Amino acid sequence: MKETEARVEADDRGSFAIEAAILVPALLLFLLMVIAAGRVETAHGAVDAAAREGARSASLTRTPGQAVAAAQRSAAVALRQQGVRCANLAAAVDTSRFAPPLGRTGQVTVTVTCTVPLSDLSVPGLPGGVSLKSTFISVVDAYRAR
Repeated sequence: MKETEARVEADDRGSFAIEAAILVPALLLFLLMVIAAGRVETAHGAVDAAAREGARSASLTRTPGQAVAAAQRSAAVALRQQGVRCANLAAAVDTSRFAPPLGRTGQVTVTVTCTVPLSDLSVPGLPGGVSLKSTFISVVDAYRAR
């Protein structure tokens, strides 16, 4: 009996190393996918906030030119403050309804597009970056001084 038990124990040697060699890469890949998903979700919230901040800043200005500059500056600052790094950042500002006749409400629309890099995670099959886009409309006060 003792010979059989000794033989069984001897056959199990090295099985932990094989199991670890199979499981560790799978767990590491899963962890990297969780990090990528978290990065994208956090960046999506930041892009929404940047569009909102840009539209609000643009709506407080007096001219369409000032609105474009204020929106782009505010969007970039909002993303930087939230720690989001964009490979490509664009803030498109629509001021076509910025200056309606007196007594009517105008609006400004800001669309922020940010490409969040994922290439540093080195996950097979994951794209190099994800493009996120958010649009926000802010009302321009109908009775503000012009």
